[in-house]
Amino acid sequence: MAQTNRERLLLIEKVLVLKSLSIFKDTPENILADLAPIMQEEEPEQGAVIFREGDAGECMYIIYQGQVKIHKGERELAILKEKEVFGELSLLDAETRSASATAHTDCVLYKIDQEPFYELIDSRPEVAKGFIKILCQRLRIQNEKSISNNLS
Repeated sequence: MAQTNRERLLLIEKVLVLKSLSIFKDTPENILADLAPIMQEEEPEQGAVIFREGDAGECMYIIYQGQVKIHKGERELAILKEKEVFGELSLLDAETRSASATAHTDCVLYKIDQEPFYELIDSRPEVAKGFIKILCQRLRIQNEKSISNNLS
């Protein structure tokens, strides 16, 4: 019984983690409860390579604790913190990774693999809406940057 209660608590915790992410903030909790069980916990230590540029992309990650460095070779592109996601494009296509990810500190990550995600969006298309929305926002930001750079 104690194990069942702990599993239920973990499910609730995972739903709360998902709900706190911009990518899923508008997704109803009952749908997030379907997504939570496919989240796998990983704990890379500081300096551990999570994935390398050029690797096949088959999953995305959610940072629960710690920081992750996104980089191309030695060039740092971003330091991501708690409640941020990375590798999310790999849930939608299986293209190779455009950059590397390394644990900047000890981390607790949640990994969501592409296949279980596809199965979920077959029955819950609302989950895909959050992805489409965030990708559109990122594209708009990139367009703004591109226009600003061309004007300078």
